[in-house]
Amino acid sequence: MTENKTNTLPKREEIPAKYYWQLEKIYPTDAAWEEELKEIKAMLPKAADYQKDFSADAYQILATLTYKEELEQKLDKCYTYAAMRKDQDNANSKYQDMKNRIHSVAVEAGTAFSWFAPAVLALDPAALEAALATPALAGYRRYMGEITRLRPHTRPAAEEELLAMTGEISSATNEIFGMANNADIKFPFVKNAQGEEIELTHGNYINFMESSDRDVRKNAFTALYDTYGKQKNTWAALLSNSVKRDVFYAKVRNYPSALEAALFDEKIPFQVYDQLIATVRKNLPAFFDYLKIRKECLGVDQLHMYDVYAPILPESRAHIPYEEAVEMVKKGLGPLGKDYVDILSDGVANGWVDVMESVGKTSGAYSSGAYGTDPYVLMNYHGNLNSVFTLAHELGHSMHSYYSWHNQPFTYSYYGIFLAEIASTVNENLLCRHMLAHTDDREEKLSLINFYLEEFRGTVFRQTMFAEFEKIIHEEVERGGSLTYEKFSEIYYQLNLDYFGPDMAVDEAIALEWSRIPHFYRGFYVYKYATGFSAATALAQQILTEGDAAATRYKDCFLKSGSSKDPIDTLKAAGVDMTTPAPIQAAFDVFRGYTEELKKLL
Repeated sequence: MTENKTNTLPKREEIPAKYYWQLEKIYPTDAAWEEELKEIKAMLPKAADYQKDFSADAYQILATLTYKEELEQKLDKCYTYAAMRKDQDNANSKYQDMKNRIHSVAVEAGTAFSWFAPAVLALDPAALEAALATPALAGYRRYMGEITRLRPHTRPAAEEELLAMTGEISSATNEIFGMANNADIKFPFVKNAQGEEIELTHGNYINFMESSDRDVRKNAFTALYDTYGKQKNTWAALLSNSVKRDVFYAKVRNYPSALEAALFDEKIPFQVYDQLIATVRKNLPAFFDYLKIRKECLGVDQLHMYDVYAPILPESRAHIPYEEAVEMVKKGLGPLGKDYVDILSDGVANGWVDVMESVGKTSGAYSSGAYGTDPYVLMNYHGNLNSVFTLAHELGHSMHSYYSWHNQPFTYSYYGIFLAEIASTVNENLLCRHMLAHTDDREEKLSLINFYLEEFRGTVFRQTMFAEFEKIIHEEVERGGSLTYEKFSEIYYQLNLDYFGPDMAVDEAIALEWSRIPHFYRGFYVYKYATGFSAATALAQQILTEGDAAATRYKDCFLKSGSSKDPIDTLKAAGVDMTTPAPIQAAFDVFRGYTEELKKLL
């Protein structure tokens, strides 16, 4: 990458093409995408023909499902391409338009087939069972069973059509937040440790927070939240309406609450959510002990919120080139077997990853793709330890998708969100343990342990705090209350006081953190990070202690399963039972073990 003389983000065209993802493997040109979009539009009117002829005849059901899935596959691929092109540069109006158009068509498609579930539920149960017993529909028995399970929450066909038509409106808060947070918001310049004026961005904020210079951390922290504070009422209005949307759809579909509506989809027992919060709160003293160690290591009178990311010791390497990070990840994932590493290696070498941060690019990192395409990773690589682990994490998602897409039919190819953060965190666990096992350098060990403990803080403590925040704000609306900037901040600040304990100086600015968290626009998603981390800790331990047998079981029973079984049953087959608090408590035992190891090294 060419040297950036101005300390501002480069434009995309200034970055070497070898760091681009190869989306042309999905569509060779934007014109080819346009042709696919035309085909999709042409397919939509035929949905009415299938509705007219729909009956309990097995072959009529099969014909409908086949056509519906063909449409859905095309939509997935078309939407994924447009969304990822837009994420390369959110200010590019061409790709904004493409994403908006395919989103509108997706809503039309949902409307066109909104009759399907009510029509299935209207069939005579005995006739439907007879049809499902035929060989032609054997592969759809679970799929159709999931529809009939939704019987108490499905409206008559006319109402389902109206609900489907609200799809584009219902996503407005998420879209507006995304555009405001990625394309429009501008942060000030902040001095780094060398006294250089650097433009603060979503991508480099963590670099400031990991600076050894406390003034740099404090100034970046203040600059970030001062910027969000200027639009605090706007952020509050967006999030409030997002919560109201969740509550509305739960009520319309006869769920007792928005939380239970979110859990129902994947058959997650209600107690799993409350059990997570209770178990984490029970173990908060372990986190308080870790914070005391951090305070002592940093040599500060009080630990502030801008201190929690600072390395206890400087990293042993100032910069890790991307190519070296790839090799580190491949070595760390060796216990998963040669087949796993070979697939990953080939994918990275052939355009799975969009590597560098650039002007207008969506912040953070994610894995995407669609059935029939490669999995893709969006990165904002900064050459630090966090970036290396982020790469391992996102490639874990991509490999989970790869195995599912290559071993399941389209019907069961997308794994549930409850499982979504497990493969990624297994990768992080394995990489961390590999790196610790292959270094005798005290500072590097301290850095790695600090990283793991911070990952635990960010994934278990922090995401559970987020989950509790979501539960509180949804219950507030369900009680008939209102959510204002002051209410959000009051709730969020109190949770920080609870989760960080009496020895932490909880800065007032952190009360605004809720305003910058995109996951809050996907109701009741974040708890799955915490449950996933716990399950991943158990699976990684099995892989490292049992060897090839556990690695094979993990790949066959988990990575390849997609949604062919319920998430809880998929995990049980892989060796982890999340219906009990045992995996979460076991994760805390690992946390305490690393804390003790940290004490010995200091």
